[in-house]
Amino acid sequence: MAKILVIDDEEGIRNLLDTLLRLKGYDVVLAASGRKGLELFRRECPNVVVLDLNMPEMGGVTVLQQIRTFKPDQSVIVLTGAGTPEKEQQVHALGVQDFVEKEYSLHHLGDALKRLLWTSVPSV
Repeated sequence: MAKILVIDDEEGIRNLLDTLLRLKGYDVVLAASGRKGLELFRRECPNVVVLDLNMPEMGGVTVLQQIRTFKPDQSVIVLTGAGTPEKEQQVHALGVQDFVEKEYSLHHLGDALKRLLWTSVPSV
């Protein structure tokens, strides 16, 4: 079963993603902050990280840079409510596989996860 780490400071988004992703059969790990997300990333070794950009303490770009330090090829999807073309360009330069606006349909997130997990999870 694929493991997905969701790092987002908004409890409602975390809970929604937790419910939806578990219904799809994924193992889900939740983090309410960038610092906690990095701790769980090191411990849980997720297949995919779903990362918010705007968080207090440690923003998503900093979290992404730290993830790249630990595992340069880690699959990461940015899910943000405050994306700009500049931020999107910045995170794509850091190797993000997809950039999803929270206002848009979660189908786009589902499609991005399928693409990443189809190629990254070994078949049983």
